[in-house]
Amino acid sequence: MYLKNAVALVTGANRGLGLAFAKGLLERGASKVYAAAREPGPSTVPGIVPVRLDVTRPEQLEAVVREAGDVTLLINNAGISQPASLTHEDVLTHARNELETNYLGPLATSRAFAPILARHGGGAIINVLSVLSWHAFPGTSTYSASKAAAWAMTNGLRQELRGQKTQVVALHVGFMDTDMAKEVTAPKASPTDVVRLTLEALEAGEEEVLADEVSRMVKQGLSAGGYLGALGA
Repeated sequence: MYLKNAVALVTGANRGLGLAFAKGLLERGASKVYAAAREPGPSTVPGIVPVRLDVTRPEQLEAVVREAGDVTLLINNAGISQPASLTHEDVLTHARNELETNYLGPLATSRAFAPILARHGGGAIINVLSVLSWHAFPGTSTYSASKAAAWAMTNGLRQELRGQKTQVVALHVGFMDTDMAKEVTAPKASPTDVVRLTLEALEAGEEEVLADEVSRMVKQGLSAGGYLGALGA
């Protein structure tokens, strides 16, 4: 997919990686970016159109679909993390919340926009996943489970939408310099660099992006089990 004159919808676009995607798309020639957030603020950037979307709210998704019928690229970036041990008294609530946002949210938006993408020649979907799709730390198990589910869904979606020529890209990345990882002391990737690598891969026709060294090491070491050092375990 080429980004010149593309029309994109980015979820979770009010800050961090989502905002970096919105700006990066415009820099690479996109004509419009719908910047979706639960509480969208006004934008002074030409080409950015704020829209209200909580991906767990079907009525809000329906409204966005009606407004954004010209979308050719969907970026599922919205996500939450509610760390808790698996024996915590509220862990089931946390697990449900993360699954609703991190797995069922991208599934719902992808399902809703697939017919729109098909009408525009196929387009593309980028699902923002995580190196924690493949590994869990104490306290991150429910988040990792939600991202693993999203990874499996992404692989299935790629197969199901291949016939309508929709490119489905899985983005895996470790810690990034965003609010979600503000307490993390390990090295962090720059959201701007992650966006650049991802959009380059999209235009090159790739289906998977390993956006930092940690993701590349963990993916390479999955079968050997020799990746824990890369994560500081």
